[in-house]
Amino acid sequence: MVNQSKLGNSNLVVNPIGLGTNAVGGHNIYPNLSEETGKEVVRTAIQHGINFLDTAFIYGPERSEELIGEVLKEEGRRESVVLATKGAHKFVDGEVKFDNSPAFLKESVESSLRRLQTDYIDLFYIHFPDKTTPKDEAVGALKELKDQGKIKSIGVSNFSLDQLKEANKDGYVDVLQSEYNLFKRDAEKDLLPYTTEHNITFVPYFPLAAGLLAGKYTKDTRFEDGRAKNPMFQGEEFLRNLEKVEQVRKIAEDKGVEVAHLVLSWYLTRSSISALIPGAKTPEQVQDNLKTLDVELTPIEIVKIDEIFQ
Repeated sequence: MVNQSKLGNSNLVVNPIGLGTNAVGGHNIYPNLSEETGKEVVRTAIQHGINFLDTAFIYGPERSEELIGEVLKEEGRRESVVLATKGAHKFVDGEVKFDNSPAFLKESVESSLRRLQTDYIDLFYIHFPDKTTPKDEAVGALKELKDQGKIKSIGVSNFSLDQLKEANKDGYVDVLQSEYNLFKRDAEKDLLPYTTEHNITFVPYFPLAAGLLAGKYTKDTRFEDGRAKNPMFQGEEFLRNLEKVEQVRKIAEDKGVEVAHLVLSWYLTRSSISALIPGAKTPEQVQDNLKTLDVELTPIEIVKIDEIFQ
């Protein structure tokens, strides 16, 4: 039996390895996605004990939620899944704007409920902060929906520490989703201490740093996508990063595990990180992600990995 993790102060309990679904119907994120494969990814996750699914309005847009809704209906497994989605993106004359106004968030929840073919969402996040809405008012609107049973818990994503403090003024925030990985550790300075102190679960995104921390690349790897412009994947910095990954590979090989599983397992040793949502484009990757749960790190290994990336 997998050790289950509780999300913040909510009653929601999840397998620590969830599924990020931006490759399920996320046609605006990945070209040439097969929707049938996407549905199979979700099916495989549910059938192998993953009960924490993370999606968003903007994946597709809308399509990821629709496909997940279809699978949950077909499988008859809605009750056994903790379903998280996000809203804040709004198309105005073809441009994307962020809107955290109470009226728009309430409308977003209703639209997500329709696409997901469900009458409640377990965790609803404000996906990005806007510039004008007081964050406690935005969260207050979600609290009303929670009281009505339309959502079970409240999350915020991409919020700065100040925005998070304002959002959590009344103690209603259960989960923060933010960027964090061994190369990008800014969250350790402010967000992780705050979430730990207030019993807010911190869910990191980009945990494998676009594949860099999965140990998949060599100095000869060439990138055609967004990574080609990312300093982490260029010149001297790329070589230094690969060197760190090689040090981790040595620890992984000594344990007989893969680099990605070792790294994901290390995150679960951080205070307030009790759930991860690695993505998957194929059913095989879903099953592979679950191998993280078999990794047991010793205190010495935890410190060693920490030091490599200091």
